[in-house]
Amino acid sequence: MLATVPEQDSPSGGRRRFARYLGGKVGGGLVSLFLVAVLGFFLFRVIPGDPVRTMTRGAPVSEQQIQVLRERFGLDQPLWKQFLDFIGNLLRGDLGTSYTYSRPVGDLIVERIGPTVLLVGTATALAVVLGLWMGSRAAWRHGGAFDKTSTSVALTLWSVPTFWLGLIVLMAFGVGVGPIPGLFPVGGISSPDTPPEFLPQLLDVAHHLVLPSLTMVAVIYAEYLMVMRSSLLEEMGEDYLTTARAKGLREDLVRRRHAVPNAMLPTVTLIFLRLGLVVGGAITVETVFSWPGLGLLTFEALRVPDLPLLQGIFIVLAGSVVVMNVLAELLYRVLDPRVRES
Repeated sequence: MLATVPEQDSPSGGRRRFARYLGGKVGGGLVSLFLVAVLGFFLFRVIPGDPVRTMTRGAPVSEQQIQVLRERFGLDQPLWKQFLDFIGNLLRGDLGTSYTYSRPVGDLIVERIGPTVLLVGTATALAVVLGLWMGSRAAWRHGGAFDKTSTSVALTLWSVPTFWLGLIVLMAFGVGVGPIPGLFPVGGISSPDTPPEFLPQLLDVAHHLVLPSLTMVAVIYAEYLMVMRSSLLEEMGEDYLTTARAKGLREDLVRRRHAVPNAMLPTVTLIFLRLGLVVGGAITVETVFSWPGLGLLTFEALRVPDLPLLQGIFIVLAGSVVVMNVLAELLYRVLDPRVRES
């Protein structure tokens, strides 16, 4: 008599469970994206000020001309009509036309997203490496001088307002303090007098990238340090580490080959969860350092206010958070067998 394999233990049962799990997460993500679109529309409608009058401030325009501009931008329509038009255009991939630039919002975002990805990607990579290294060393030497110093410095920098830290970094290393001259550019992504060859351009962009990425790293690495430290402290009392030591492995190998890989799981998922939020957090840094990314574009749009541009940027930034949350949950299921079995 042949033994039957329970449905939940068969390959087809596992695939069905994963399909249901994937469908639930993707469906929840789509609902979140719709709510982001709704919030993005109404949120910027409560900003005080008239976009048309702000754009024409100081210009000799009549009330009739202002009314023509309102009709051109659709601001003369009822709010519900503007909302339906916005959702309809969004479903077609049309984010509208910027009031300030008179260009499609999608084109403006595509132009500015590259510098933001460069800044956020560089800062996140450095913060992850620094946070994981310092967090693992602090936990392994719990209570020592390195642990106390590293956690104190990290928590202090984590609590400092980003714009204030950016201004301090800009003054100290860009403008210069006293007899110490400025070592790095104070703004922008490149210098106009840089030779057009690839290597000089690359080095120039890297030179401009130092201060804004340093500011972001100083603010965000503390979270990775604290999570890694906490995770490793929980792992240090496990039996498998005692067994590894009983086999004669050096303490450094026990930490690197056994403890750290198991403590990495919460930190890996945190990287994805925080990546979308870091993109939104770049607004302050880009504004301080005049970095031509989505953050600076947001600041420029707020001054009008440029409603289509603000809505488009908000949807992109908030959408990135939703997407990264879904990816983090899927990655957690892949990395942790206990989640796959549930």
